[in-house]
Amino acid sequence: MSQNPHGKSSQIIKSFEAKSLSKRSFVAKVVDFLTSYFGTIGFLFANAAVYGIWVLGNSGKIPGFPQIDPYPYSFMNSFVSIEAIILSVIVLMSQNRESQRDVLRNELGLQVELISEKEITKILKILKEIRSEQKNAKPDPELEEMTKEIDAGYIERKLEKELTESEKIA
Repeated sequence: MSQNPHGKSSQIIKSFEAKSLSKRSFVAKVVDFLTSYFGTIGFLFANAAVYGIWVLGNSGKIPGFPQIDPYPYSFMNSFVSIEAIILSVIVLMSQNRESQRDVLRNELGLQVELISEKEITKILKILKEIRSEQKNAKPDPELEEMTKEIDAGYIERKLEKELTESEKIA
């Protein structure tokens, strides 16, 4: 039975996503629900309908509609402003959560890549040993370079330094 080569990694990602979603607080679940609703065409149409009826009704074009907010629609402007504030805060909260999940995904990806790097280096070392036992094996400087252990700590320190320097510029 052949196994999908990406099966393990997709399983890890699904598991990570499920854990992340299950650990959300009640407020985060509400924010996610609201964000998913606010981003629909239905919400757009509902807003257009409410504000359209508001304008038509308060301009006297709908018989029997009490004109409580005549032109320039001060109450409607207040409601629209409050709605905009609430929507932007909810969207920002959702984006912050997504950003945090992205950081965790990136960290997970980095850890998987480091494990892969070690495995590949081990395979190359085995290949190097096999080559050294063969007759007429020519030296391979590229293979020599590839079998050296990578200092992930050095790379991390270098990246941190570059990030710190770029933050000072910005």
